[in-house]
Amino acid sequence: MISTDKTPMDQTTEGFPTGTNVAEFRSRDQRIAAGKTLRDSVPRQSHAGWESPANRRDPIEILKESNQGRLPELVPIRYGRMLPSPFTFLRGSAGLMAADLATTPTTGLRVQACGDCHLLNFGLFATPERNLIFDINDFDETLPAPWEWDVKRLAVSFAVAVRDIKLGDKRAQAAAIECVRAYRERLREFSKMSPLDIWYDRLDAQTIIDMAPDAKIREIREDIVAKAKHRISDYLYPQISEEIAGRRRLIDQPPAMFHITKEQDPEHETLVREALEQYRLSLPDERRVLFDRYSLEDVVIKAVGIGSVGTACFVGLFFSAENHPLLLQFKQACPSVLEPYAGKSQYENHGQRVVVGQRLMQSASDIFLGWMRGRRGRDFFIRQLRDMKMSARIEEGASAQQTMLYAELCGRTLAHAHAKSGDAALISGYLGKSDDFDQAIGEFALAYSDQNERDHAALVAAVKAGKIEALIEENS
Repeated sequence: MISTDKTPMDQTTEGFPTGTNVAEFRSRDQRIAAGKTLRDSVPRQSHAGWESPANRRDPIEILKESNQGRLPELVPIRYGRMLPSPFTFLRGSAGLMAADLATTPTTGLRVQACGDCHLLNFGLFATPERNLIFDINDFDETLPAPWEWDVKRLAVSFAVAVRDIKLGDKRAQAAAIECVRAYRERLREFSKMSPLDIWYDRLDAQTIIDMAPDAKIREIREDIVAKAKHRISDYLYPQISEEIAGRRRLIDQPPAMFHITKEQDPEHETLVREALEQYRLSLPDERRVLFDRYSLEDVVIKAVGIGSVGTACFVGLFFSAENHPLLLQFKQACPSVLEPYAGKSQYENHGQRVVVGQRLMQSASDIFLGWMRGRRGRDFFIRQLRDMKMSARIEEGASAQQTMLYAELCGRTLAHAHAKSGDAALISGYLGKSDDFDQAIGEFALAYSDQNERDHAALVAAVKAGKIEALIEENS
C-alpha cells in the first residue's frame, strides 16, 4: 500500500529528500501500476473546480500575518506592487494560495516543491559553465510537499496572466491545460530514464530556439537569448553605482534601494562583516578561494520582487584587486509558506533550506549560492544579483501562440524538477496517458482565477478604506 497521508518525504542516508519510498516497487511497471491505483482514492476529476470553503479565512488577515518578520517601512511597497492587477496580486500572495491548496485533494506523493510556482519564477540564467539554460529560478518557499500544489499554482498563474492580457477565458484555460499536459508527458519520459540521466538533463537556450515552431518565434527567442547574455553584473553595476570621493558606491534610490547610516544602526558594518564570514564558510572550499579574491566595497538594502518585499534584502558590491565587479544579493529566508500545511523543514537555517532545495530542483545553480545566519537571528541565502537572468513578460502582452508555447516550456521544466526529487513513475502512473488530469486542472485554474480576482478586489477595497497602507512607486 502507498500511504496518501501528508507525512514528510523519506530521507536517504545522505539526508536528501527522495520522494515516496520506492523499495516496495522496484520495477517501473510496478510503480506505474501503484500510481494508477491511487485514482481509486483520489480520482483525477476530483482536482477540478474550486469552491471557497465556508470557513475560509479573510484573505486580508492572511496577508497581514505574512508580514511578520518584514521590515515595516517596506510593507507598503509590497502592497503597492500587488495592487495593479489580479496577476500582481497572485505573485505576492503565495501564502494565501498555500492555505487554499492545502484544502484540495492530493495523492500523498511528495517532491521537493517550489512553493511559489508561477510563470515568472521560470526563466533563463547562466550555468557555472556560462551556458544559458531555462529553469525555475525562485526558491524562497521550497519545501517537501505534494507535487499537485506546484502544478496547480503554475496552471493558475497562466490562467490569471492570460485573463489579464485580455485573451479571454477560453485561452486562459487552454494555457493552463497546456502546461499540465507538458508536465504529464515529460514526467512520463523521465520515468523511463535512469536517475543520472534525469539529473544531467537540462533545457538549454539553443534547444529552446530549435523547438520554435516557425521562423517568427525562432527570431523572438534568439532575440531574448541575446538580451539575456547582456544581463550580467558587468553591465548592471555602472547603472546602479557612482563614484564618490574616489570610491564606487551604490546609488540610493529610496524607497526601493538605500543605505543604512551609522546613525540608524551603529553596528551595521560590523554585522555585515560577520555575515560575510559566515556565508564564506557555507561555500565549498574551492568557491571560497574564488570568493576571497573579492573584497566588499559597499552594501545597500533593496526591495525585490513582490512577495519578497519587506524581507531583509541586501546588495553587496565587491571588487577584485584589479577592480572587476561582483554583485551579490543577500536575501532573507523566512519559514516557507508551505510549512503550516506540509510540516517544518529538516533544516534549522532557512537559508540552507532554500539553497538545498534550489540545488535539488535546478539543472544547475549559481556558483556563489550559499547561506548564513545573522547575529540578530535572521537567516539569509546568497547568490549573484544578476547572471544572465531573464523571464518572459507574458503579463505585459503576448499572443495566444506565445502563451501556449511558454506554458509548454514551464510544464516540461517543472516535470524535471519534480523528477529529480520525487518518483516520476508513481506520479506518472496516477496521471496516465489521457488528458483527464489536464482537463481537471484547467477547470480548477479558471475557477481559482475567479477567487484570486475576488481577493485582489478585497485588497483594493482595504487600501481605499485606509485599512492598509500601500505605496505606489513612481516608476510603476
